[in-house]
Amino acid sequence: MKTRLLAVEPTATPSLTKGVYTFDYGDTAMMAPIVKMHTLGHAFVPPPIHAGGLRYHGMAPSICALYDAGYIEARAVPQLATFEAGCSLRAPRDHTGPGERPRHPCCHRRGLDAKQKGERRVILFNLSGHGNFDMASYQAYFDGKLVDYEYPVEAVREAMASLPQVPAMA
Repeated sequence: MKTRLLAVEPTATPSLTKGVYTFDYGDTAMMAPIVKMHTLGHAFVPPPIHAGGLRYHGMAPSICALYDAGYIEARAVPQLATFEAGCSLRAPRDHTGPGERPRHPCCHRRGLDAKQKGERRVILFNLSGHGNFDMASYQAYFDGKLVDYEYPVEAVREAMASLPQVPAMA
């Protein structure tokens, strides 16, 4: 059996797919420890285009190490597709949908792809959150006011100028 591990992130905050694997502060105030991670730069300020939560400049160091070593893959997806996927997973009785984070892996649509190809796959993902804090974003999606956004590579290059200077290890 072959296991495929896939990290899916938004195109608006693509720390794995566009970030640089280097040492950076864990926070914008430069108070947290400096850690090696895929980062968009600690000065990263995301555009106010989608629900809260997915606004961090980096990724967990453990995930970054796995990605850098080739144990996991990463894909970035646009937010309109994630809202579409979130609507397909909402609970029919209470009309709530999943929160921002779990919609990204859902929208990768591995299950629909398998169904179309007639393949059997086991797809495991973490459906966390309840989406209650994302209601304004869902409303914007339903009203046709939500737009896709892709974080520019040039902005990542600019942010790298403010990375902490880490002494070389012997």
